[in-house]
Amino acid sequence: MDKKLVLQAKKHDKEAFVKLVENYQVSMYKTAIAILQNDEDAADAIQETILICWEKIGSLRNAKFFKTWMTRILIHRCYAIYNENKRTVAADNFPDVMDCSDKYGEIEWQEMLGFLNEKQRIVVELYYGQQFKVREIAGALQIGQSAVKSRLQSARKTLEQFYEIGKEASPDSDGRL
Repeated sequence: MDKKLVLQAKKHDKEAFVKLVENYQVSMYKTAIAILQNDEDAADAIQETILICWEKIGSLRNAKFFKTWMTRILIHRCYAIYNENKRTVAADNFPDVMDCSDKYGEIEWQEMLGFLNEKQRIVVELYYGQQFKVREIAGALQIGQSAVKSRLQSARKTLEQFYEIGKEASPDSDGRL
């Protein structure tokens, strides 16, 4: 179905393009937030990505790779915003308080991702969060498949430490920390 929508969008069918964007809205958000860890910056990156995709959809060679193509553009935009933010230090740049209405699993997922470094975080989100294949991640990030596998492996080791720390901080049988 996506292939048909992509072909229609390549002919500048706005409705088909909007449907495509809607299909990948959650995926785009999860990717952007994994890199930027800020809702406002993630929204900016997504908006810019949508605009770029609309303007350049004619350059997409194979319709079945739309999601990978779009994700690559999004990742580039996220890193551009991330690098801009690194150079700018705002006095009011304090961490946001989590919204209590978030699902517990999503909070834990974001906490876990926050424990990873930037390179680990994006491959974990794409691989586990969005079910991309190693080959697709390598294409989107423009790195080798072995680099993706290496980052996944190092992320797993880092997460083992994350969960070991959690076990150590949990109450013992007497209910004391």
